[in-house]
Amino acid sequence: MNTQEKQNLLVIARRGLRGLMALVLILMTFETLAARPIAEVADVYGDRQNQLIGYGLVVGLDGSGDKSQVKFTQQSVVNMIKQFGVQLDDSTNPKLKNVAAVSVTAAIEPHMGPGQNVTVTVSSLGDAKSLRGGTLLLTPLRGIDGEVYAVAQGSLVVGGFNATGENGTSVTRNTPTVGRIPNGATLERAISTGVDRDPTIRLQLRHPNYETALNISKAINLTFGGQVAKALNKGQVEISAPIDSEDRVMFVAMIQELEIEEGRKMPKVVFNSRTGTVVISQRVTVTEAAVSQGGITVTVLESESVSQPGGAFNTAGETAVVQNTQISVDEDDGTTMVWPPGTNLQEIVDAINNIGATPEA
Repeated sequence: MNTQEKQNLLVIARRGLRGLMALVLILMTFETLAARPIAEVADVYGDRQNQLIGYGLVVGLDGSGDKSQVKFTQQSVVNMIKQFGVQLDDSTNPKLKNVAAVSVTAAIEPHMGPGQNVTVTVSSLGDAKSLRGGTLLLTPLRGIDGEVYAVAQGSLVVGGFNATGENGTSVTRNTPTVGRIPNGATLERAISTGVDRDPTIRLQLRHPNYETALNISKAINLTFGGQVAKALNKGQVEISAPIDSEDRVMFVAMIQELEIEEGRKMPKVVFNSRTGTVVISQRVTVTEAAVSQGGITVTVLESESVSQPGGAFNTAGETAVVQNTQISVDEDDGTTMVWPPGTNLQEIVDAINNIGATPEA
């Protein structure tokens, strides 16, 4: 495509936003794109998970539920039964072995709507031995604002088990007091963040870096023209966005497909002598250095001897046990390595492997 053709396309694009977006799709096929798309480097502010939590009861357990000392389980059962018209005295103390009080949690993906299902995690709150075979009764799930956004109910899938013998011997595999209900919760209302109506879009870098943020703003401005994007800091880029919902979706979709080069990351070397692990990232180089690797062995020998009365070291007239300690130090011949400036990662690894050094050394 020559310069005149690009100018003609620019004239057409000025007629509206959709024309500009069509132009971008055409130009992207003629440009040589770089390392990674923006979608892999940054997230759109507001597109995040939201956590829900609820309190409920799991019933149908085979004698592995909460014991009688867990008072809130008993109270919860009494309150639930009263809602169905069953009248109980305040002094009623039901003996429940097949019921367990649980917490129910779920994570809602962004822009999910009413009627969609999500998986919930159910965890015991009392002293139940196992939730295996239980059924969660209808449980409302609330957000951080206290509003109910979903309801959960269903049979639990528990990966662990617990078996106890008459003599008290027990065997436990995995965690029997935690289970899941696949697609066990139904959304009753959408979680609105208000971001979709904001005149600006904010990108948040997953790994904040000044050069990466600048490259993102440059790529967007070069593609759409003007000062559409502005790097606020090393972790955020602000973009002027269309108000129309369809134009906004198309605009964000094209931004995420733009490819940019990430800024250089600082090289790291991590030592963990406890586990014997050394982690070295790429681009690690060293200045000129001399490293000596050798061994010092310290030997401590303890022995006991009996001292008789009247001896040179025993004038008390009683038989005594004397502790004898011998300490010796042996120093082995060490190995000295000299690394010139600019030595890279592979050369360091090869040198360490050749002398048989370990992280502990």
